[in-house]
Amino acid sequence: MQPPPCPPLRPALLPGLILLWAAGQGRAQEVQAENVTVLEGGTAEITCHLHQYDGSIVVIQNPARQTLFFNGTRALKDERFQLAEFSRRRVRLRLSRARLEDEGGYFCQLYADDTHHQIATLTVLVPPEDPVVEAVEAAVEGGEVELSCLVPRARPPATLRWYRDRRELQGSPSREQQGKVFRQRSVLRLRVERRDHGAVVTCEVTHPALGRGQRRQGHYTLDVQYAPTARIHPSQSVLREGDTLVLTCAVNGNPRPTEIAWSRGNESLPARARAEGEVLTLPALGPQDNGTYSCQAGNPHGRAADHYVLVVYDPGAVVAAQRSVPYAIVGGILALLVFLLICLLATMVWCSIRQKGSYLTHEASGLEEHGEAREAFLGGEPGKRKEEFFI
Repeated sequence: MQPPPCPPLRPALLPGLILLWAAGQGRAQEVQAENVTVLEGGTAEITCHLHQYDGSIVVIQNPARQTLFFNGTRALKDERFQLAEFSRRRVRLRLSRARLEDEGGYFCQLYADDTHHQIATLTVLVPPEDPVVEAVEAAVEGGEVELSCLVPRARPPATLRWYRDRRELQGSPSREQQGKVFRQRSVLRLRVERRDHGAVVTCEVTHPALGRGQRRQGHYTLDVQYAPTARIHPSQSVLREGDTLVLTCAVNGNPRPTEIAWSRGNESLPARARAEGEVLTLPALGPQDNGTYSCQAGNPHGRAADHYVLVVYDPGAVVAAQRSVPYAIVGGILALLVFLLICLLATMVWCSIRQKGSYLTHEASGLEEHGEAREAFLGGEPGKRKEEFFI
């Protein structure tokens, strides 16, 4: 038994089928967009990918919904936007000298029977500049110094860290948003001593806009102010009357003392003395130059002084010029040397006397033996008186 034949299609159904087919074809066309990140001032490429493109109208609009290109034709007079590619597969738009106001969503729209659109989000990063590091006020020995590290512009916010001798220090960060960018600051407080003068403190900035491992740095050299010190150095330690003595006052301080004053106890300096800043020259030394010489120096944080004792003896004598002469030690050494010399002389005399006594004893013994022999020789004749001779 055969199935019944299908009824013929009515002419009124054909237009509907054609519309459904066309709609299916239209929905087959698609557009896809890619998000883009660019540095401020850099170049970005905005790409719209086309699928099953059949030549329909493609429109690119900026975040303000202004049409940039209409089917490859420029619609907005902004020469920073250039059409890099327009093919059946993609539309590629190049933006040069990107600015913060360029940031936002760019619309890729495909007009077929149905309108398709995708949004490509453009993100503009603002890399930080080198940080500015400065001291709020002067650092004084024993006090606290406050350092400030400033990053005027960054987007997104940067990360600020403090270092000294590769050791991280804890700062106090803060930030303020100004439009689309951030102004950031970190404050570091340090207690300083004289030994910290000249030390280098570093503020380091990291940010997503910088390359991997890259960072911005700002350095500050600590300028610690402190009271001065003074010390007198003579040109030589042993002088004779008539020589020239040069005294140098070595000073140290921050700020460095600029004026140095020389004096001699309660008396005025000798008329021949020449004081020139750190140097005092005393020519042709004599007993009249005796005294305690002092140099003084000062700065806003204090004063310092040092003293030098000069004693000139009789002509030809040694000039004793010492700061703290160890007379007891020198006397002890001299006494020891005299004692050793006396002991040496006594030993030599004793040895000499002992050696002489031994020599006389041997001489006497020899003479006695010789005398006996002489007596025997002379007494050999009978009937004669014996005579003794001692030579």
